[in-house]
Amino acid sequence: MSMKQTVAKKSRRRASVSRIPPQNDSAEPVSVDKRRPLNLESVPRARWFLIALTCACLLPFLGEAFHIDDALFLWAAKHIAQHPLDPYGFSVVWYGTAMPMSEVTKNPPLAAYFLALVGSWAGWSEQVLHLASLIFSMAVILGVYQLGRDMTRSPVLAACLTLAAPGFLVSATSVMSDVPMLAAWLFAVIFWRRGIREGKLGWFAVSSALIGVCSLTKYFGVSLIPLLFLYSVWSKRRVGIWSLFLVPPLAVLVGYHVWTASLYGHGLLSGLAAYVSYARGYHPASTLGTLLVGLSFVGGCTLSALLFVPRMWSLRWILVTCTVAVLGTAAIVFGWVSVENLFPEQHRTLLAVQLGLFLLGGISTLSLAFSDFWRYRDADSLLLAAWVLGTFVFAALLNWTVNGRSVLPMIPAVALLLVRRLNDLQRPLSFYRTVAPVVVCLGVSLWVTSGDAALANSARTAAVEVQSRNRRELKRILFSGHWGFQYYMESLGGQAVDSQRTQPTMLDLLVRAENNTNQVLVQRGVPAGAISIGINCGVTTMRPELGAGFYSSVWGPVPYAFASVPEEQYDFFRFDGATDGR
Repeated sequence: MSMKQTVAKKSRRRASVSRIPPQNDSAEPVSVDKRRPLNLESVPRARWFLIALTCACLLPFLGEAFHIDDALFLWAAKHIAQHPLDPYGFSVVWYGTAMPMSEVTKNPPLAAYFLALVGSWAGWSEQVLHLASLIFSMAVILGVYQLGRDMTRSPVLAACLTLAAPGFLVSATSVMSDVPMLAAWLFAVIFWRRGIREGKLGWFAVSSALIGVCSLTKYFGVSLIPLLFLYSVWSKRRVGIWSLFLVPPLAVLVGYHVWTASLYGHGLLSGLAAYVSYARGYHPASTLGTLLVGLSFVGGCTLSALLFVPRMWSLRWILVTCTVAVLGTAAIVFGWVSVENLFPEQHRTLLAVQLGLFLLGGISTLSLAFSDFWRYRDADSLLLAAWVLGTFVFAALLNWTVNGRSVLPMIPAVALLLVRRLNDLQRPLSFYRTVAPVVVCLGVSLWVTSGDAALANSARTAAVEVQSRNRRELKRILFSGHWGFQYYMESLGGQAVDSQRTQPTMLDLLVRAENNTNQVLVQRGVPAGAISIGINCGVTTMRPELGAGFYSSVWGPVPYAFASVPEEQYDFFRFDGATDGR
C-alpha cells in the first residue's frame, strides 16, 4: 500500500470516528472500530429471500373473508368498474340509513381504482384480490430493505422486523388502502433522499409523483410534504429548488377537491375535520387517556420494541419505564383517566398485564426516536424521529379514534430505529440472540393475524348459514350490522335495515350481528333463535368484552387480546312492528 493510500485510509477512519456522538445514560455507543455488524446480510440474494418470506407469511390468508371497511372499498371498486369517472356516485346503508357514498367514505379512491382494475379483469373473489394486494406488501418490505441499506448495517433485519410486526401483518390481509399507501410512502422517501444526495431533479420528480399517489390512496400521505421538507432543510441547511417539487402533490389534492365538489356538491377533503370532531365528541376521552391508549397501540402493533427492551436499555431506564407503564395501566384499569370504553371485567388481571406490556413497548418505541436523534442529530435521525412522532400524534390525538391502521405508517421507521440501536450496542448481538426475538415477534403476529382472520371468516360463515336456513321461506331477510357481514349478506340477497325507510312485516326476519357497529334497536321483535360461531384461536382483534379494538379503540385500549374469546353471535328476530335505529 502506498503512502498516499495509507494517509487517505487514516483520514477516512478519523472522519468516521469523529461522527460518533457522545455517550448518554440510556445506552453507551462505542467507537466504530469496536462495533461489529450483525451477520444477517450473508443471506444469498436478500431481496428474493424477503419476497419469499413475505409470501410465506401472507399466502395462507388468501382466502380470508373481507373484513371491516373492506366492504366500502369493494363497493366503490365495483361502481368504478361501471362508472370510472364517478367513484362515489351511489348510496349505501352504513350509518343506519341510506346515505351517498361520498358522505360515508373518508378515503380517496385510488385504492378502489386498483381493485376495480383487478376485479373487472380477474374476478372479485377473496383469493384474487388478496393475491393482487400482495404486491404492495412485498413493495413495503423491499422499500424498508432499501432504506435499511442506507441507514443501517443490517437491512435484512430491518425488513424482517417490519414484516414481523402485528400491525403490518394484520393490515396486509385486508384490501383497504393502508398498505398501498405505505408502499408509495416508502418509495417516495427513497427517491427523495436519493435526490437530496445526488442533486438530480429527476429523482425529485419521481418522488413528487409518488407523494401524489400516496395522498390519493390515503389522505395521511400528505404528511410526507412537511416531513420531507424538514428532512431536506436539515440536510442542506437551506431551501433549494427541490422545494418546488413539493407543490405538485398539493395541487393534485386541490384538483381532487375541486373535482369531487363538482360531482357531489362538496369537496371530499372538507368533510374530514367535521367527521373527526363529531366522532371525538361521540366517544369522549381525556387527552392523557388517549395518549396512554395510543402508546398501547404503538407497543402492541410494533411489538419488536418491547421484545428487545432488555438488550437496548439500561437497568435504570427499564425500572423507570416499568413504573410508568404500571401507573398508566392502573389509570386505565381503575378509571383514573377517561378513555373511550370501560376496561372489561372479564379476564381483568390477564388483560391488565397485556396492557402494561404494550405500554412498555410504546414507551420504548418513542424513546428510540428521541434517543437516535440525540445520538446522531443528522438528517436521517431527524427524518426517522419526525416520522415516528408525527404518526403517533396523528394516531393518538388527531384521528377520530386510535387504531392499528393509523399506527401502521410508523412501523418501518421503528424497525430502522431498532436496528440502528442494535448496531450501536457495545457488545454485538450474536446471530441467534438477534433472530430469536424476531421469530417470537413473527410467531405472535401470525397468531394475531389468524385470530383476525377467524373473526372475518365468522361473518362470512354466518351470512351463508343465514341464507341456507331461510332460503325456502317467503320472507325478506333483513340484517343489522356492517363490515364484512354486511358485504356478504348483501351479496347473498339480504337487505340492510334502513331505520328511516324499512317497514318490516310479519314475513320478515331480522339478523343482528352482536359484535358489530351501527346497530338497530329492536323494539317489537320476537327472538327467533341465534347462530353462534366459535373463535378458537385464543386471541382476537375486535371484542369489547376483552378490550381489544385493533380497528377502533372504542372497542378497547389494546389492539388485540390473548384470552378465551367469546363466540360470535347472530340473533334472529321476527317483526310485528317498526324499528328505531341508532
